[in-house]
Amino acid sequence: MGKKKLGATPQETVRLWTKAGKVKKKCCRSKSRCKKCPVLALKKARKELAKAA
Repeated sequence: MGKKKLGATPQETVRLWTKAGKVKKKCCRSKSRCKKCPVLALKKARKELAKAA
């Protein structure tokens, strides 16, 4: 399997995921957030960086 790319900050990580096509550029503000939501991606990136540290 491939290794997940993490930036130095959560924002950089989400930027990398956006360029890779894994995250949308703008949130659609749906009531239940979709999988490609940048808001959820930022939360996930923060969680992963905290876990890695």
